[in-house]
Amino acid sequence: MGSRSMMSDKPVILQVLPALGTGGVERGTVDMAQGIIAAGGIAIVASADGIWKNSLERMGAIYIDLPLNSKKPWVIWKNQFALEKVIREYRVDIVHVRSRAPAWSAWLAIKKTKAHFITTWHGVFSETWRGKRWYNQVMTKGERVIAISHYIADRLKTHYGVKEQQLRIVPRGVDLTNFDPNLSFGERVADLAKKWGIVETQKVILLPGRLTEWKGHELLVLAMAKLQQQYQEWICVFVGPSKGKDKFTQRLLTLANQLHVRDRLYFVGNCQDMPAAFMLANIVVVPSLKPEPFGRVVIEAQAMERSVVVANHGGAAETVKDKKTGYVFEPGNSDDLAKILQELMEASEADLQWVGRLAREDVQESYTLEQMQQATLRVYNELLPETKQLNCL
Repeated sequence: MGSRSMMSDKPVILQVLPALGTGGVERGTVDMAQGIIAAGGIAIVASADGIWKNSLERMGAIYIDLPLNSKKPWVIWKNQFALEKVIREYRVDIVHVRSRAPAWSAWLAIKKTKAHFITTWHGVFSETWRGKRWYNQVMTKGERVIAISHYIADRLKTHYGVKEQQLRIVPRGVDLTNFDPNLSFGERVADLAKKWGIVETQKVILLPGRLTEWKGHELLVLAMAKLQQQYQEWICVFVGPSKGKDKFTQRLLTLANQLHVRDRLYFVGNCQDMPAAFMLANIVVVPSLKPEPFGRVVIEAQAMERSVVVANHGGAAETVKDKKTGYVFEPGNSDDLAKILQELMEASEADLQWVGRLAREDVQESYTLEQMQQATLRVYNELLPETKQLNCL
């Protein structure tokens, strides 16, 4: 595709992020590029590491490879000139940033242009050194600041002084065409079960999330140990990346051995077919010790009509209506988690299916990919002139 001067007079949205890896931020960027194009706009994505490059270009987006994943001050400084060139060449109307280092480059770049500046806070940023709060502040400089949950929005207001009129809440969304329990999953589920060494008589508690301390793996092991005598057929499957034999993994294995539940833990690593993984599960647990900014895996599991148990804090708890679309427990309390797991283990299949259906209905009502796209497009339209409005519902 040629320069902006060769294009028709459409709204141009440039999304800026560190890299196009496999995470939720990256997936959301690609989803929004699709939404922008469908709404009659021109979508540009600037980042390092373009594993999504082909997908973006197939849908008609423009991908620009820049070292925006670097936090080195001189690279951030150099990136501003590259972004300024992109903004001018394509006559960008809105620059939408999703992370701090590229946000600094983009914010410096727009000062010399007429482009608008929007930020999305996808997480809670630490302040481990004196200048970190100042470094984080760039994400509050958007004319609109998008929070992915009420939890993040409240933190932005109280901790960073973001004004109500500046703030917009846009939850993340699930692609219900992929996360649909009515699709044919028999062979896909059977393949996963075989790969992971799970037999038909076993019942699965799935914890999706990278293997790290704050995700709550130890808490689930403690809860399982309290139930081990009565529910021998139940196993825990940990799905997500790990650093191999790191200190936390070793500590988790040591704990499991001490509590005599090691043989009921399955470490399966990354999974490329999460809809099938959720279909394989009987219960999905998100026991995070720290509040999740949102918790995309929760709504994905709910979309698949699974029974979901989450720690009652942060964005993850916002997506669960207790004892209706899922279950919440006191954060960090293994006794409370064990109690809820026991109730679910003893529940009838009909009761579990009923909660699962209500969960999917709630996702359909509030957390779809289309709703996320449309809500973001409406934020764009707040800043675009009437002659360049995107077509949204």
